[in-house]
Amino acid sequence: MKEGVSTSNNSTTSISQARRAVEQLKMEACMDRVKVSQAAADLLAYCEAHVREDPLIIPVPASENPFREKKFFCTTLYPQW
Repeated sequence: MKEGVSTSNNSTTSISQARRAVEQLKMEACMDRVKVSQAAADLLAYCEAHVREDPLIIPVPASENPFREKKFFCTTLYPQW
């Protein structure tokens, strides 16, 4: 008897998963697609337009960098030989 119940649960789960997959495919079918070449060209144009704002290309001055390393050394952490 338990075998029949588990088979029923498995088929219910399969139907539920199939319905979710169909809904996902319906949503994806309605989306506008962009060619990879067009997306790459748009990304390149965006990067070139914002190059002056990119701190990886034009570094932030050390005086304005909140993440700069502090030049503080604690001598108690180092053994005195």
